[in-house]
Amino acid sequence: MSQIDALRDKMPDAAKDLRLNLQAVLRPENLTSDQVWGIALASAYFINNAELREAVLADALAAGLNEDFVDDAKASASIMGMNTVYYRFRHLVEKESYATLPARLRMLRMGQPKTDKATFELMSMACAALAGCGMCIQAHEATLTQHQVSEAAIHDSVRIAAVLQGTVVALGIGV
Repeated sequence: MSQIDALRDKMPDAAKDLRLNLQAVLRPENLTSDQVWGIALASAYFINNAELREAVLADALAAGLNEDFVDDAKASASIMGMNTVYYRFRHLVEKESYATLPARLRMLRMGQPKTDKATFELMSMACAALAGCGMCIQAHEATLTQHQVSEAAIHDSVRIAAVLQGTVVALGIGV
């Protein structure tokens, strides 16, 4: 039994929809298998729940995800942990004076991923959606579109993040 299946079995009956969604979103439709696992892993790192993170990592590695994807998932989650706070602040304050100040936040890894730019952006989009940072979501969606990533693939990245967040809530409810 996979580690994620074990998590699904821990969810209460009230979370039946989440159990089914968790199974469904991890099957590639508009993404490659590596992208699905990379997005799931970046989301799990961003959500920062040890049980979820360990289960996703174990199943991703069992599915053949290589260390470059794992490292990019860590980098994406970490950078987005910073960016979603900073850019959400700028967006919510809505003062032009903050928009003219340089961010001076290092994020070179976004331009130099170990995998590829589109995959890194999909991971980052999932984290931006989890944080609810409108400015980040818009920026990543625009970059993904420039890289010819389909709206269906972008949509799937956010669905994965949403279901993993719901999974943590369902696990917290108990049996």
